[in-house]
Amino acid sequence: MSTLITPHTDAKMANIIEKVRGGERLNLEDGVYLYESNDLLTIGQLANEVNQRKNGNKVYFIENMSLYFTNVCEAHCAFCNFRKDDGEEGAYTLSGQEMVQYVEQHIHPGVREFHIVGGHNDKVPFQYYVDSLKALNEAFPQVTLKAYTAAEIDFFTRISGLSIREVLEELRAAGLQSLTGGGAEILSDQYRKKMRVNKANVEEYLEVHRTAHQLGMKTHTTMLYGSIESHEDRVRHMLQIRDLQDETNGFMVFIPLSMQPKNKNAGIMRRNSAYEDLKTIAISRLMLDNFDHIKAYFINIGAQLTQVALSFGASDVHGTILKERISHAAGALTPEGLTREELIWLVKGAGKIPVERDTFYNEIKVYE
Repeated sequence: MSTLITPHTDAKMANIIEKVRGGERLNLEDGVYLYESNDLLTIGQLANEVNQRKNGNKVYFIENMSLYFTNVCEAHCAFCNFRKDDGEEGAYTLSGQEMVQYVEQHIHPGVREFHIVGGHNDKVPFQYYVDSLKALNEAFPQVTLKAYTAAEIDFFTRISGLSIREVLEELRAAGLQSLTGGGAEILSDQYRKKMRVNKANVEEYLEVHRTAHQLGMKTHTTMLYGSIESHEDRVRHMLQIRDLQDETNGFMVFIPLSMQPKNKNAGIMRRNSAYEDLKTIAISRLMLDNFDHIKAYFINIGAQLTQVALSFGASDVHGTILKERISHAAGALTPEGLTREELIWLVKGAGKIPVERDTFYNEIKVYE
């Protein structure tokens, strides 16, 4: 058993260390304590130990493209700068064939996944969203369709009159293979009211993923942190996700998303600190003992901090992306995508082993 970098810890931290190394599950009180502790190195080392047990030195990435069919949205979430009203300058809604043409201009042979999210556009019928996937699936059958958030699925039930299960079954028939993790924000109805998250509530978000898992789908899940939520709110969010994972074992990865300011010129005090980002990734790894992977999302925290996060519990660096828009519509200062070679360099620079994967974490190639 290794010695902690910072051996002079208090009794509470010593108890958490004992729990983690003994395979005992952490509780709400433990998680809040970790957030309030300044002992980042101990928290990071514990998270690294857990990740080493699960994944060794392997770090995963995928060659993917982010696609956005529409930015028209009926919701007015306080943190979003991506959405537009129908008819507003900059608003758009692409047909399936228009998206196919866009992809043909930008795709390269290594792309294995389309990551598809967008606005809740109530000016088009549910069939539009089905046909959008169908067009891509017919044109690029070799590429996995990871599409729509749980909030979008809930929105589809409202505009179609169908149940969650019926919506998912129609989308699967059109080519859907996995759901994205977005729309979770913070799983607190009080938070969602204050932040005007007038889309799927906590139970609806969880029920969409529960239903998808019951249908045999593997999905992703997120947490958008760094606004008005408390540390307890963050930990309760993780516990609700952990409980659902106990029930279904359908989540593949947890993705902490660092909140971006609306203005690219916002000063550092309007952004999460690197300290807070690393702590959140490490605590996610420690709390979510039934998840295989925690993702360090370079779009939100930057490539260099992503490298550091690989020693703080993260085992995934997402993918090539090719022109991310949602975080960059806010204040993200990071690249809109990275190449395969850059991702390999990033992972190797952290002393880890890059592993190219598919959507479902099947290994495609290990870059020793």
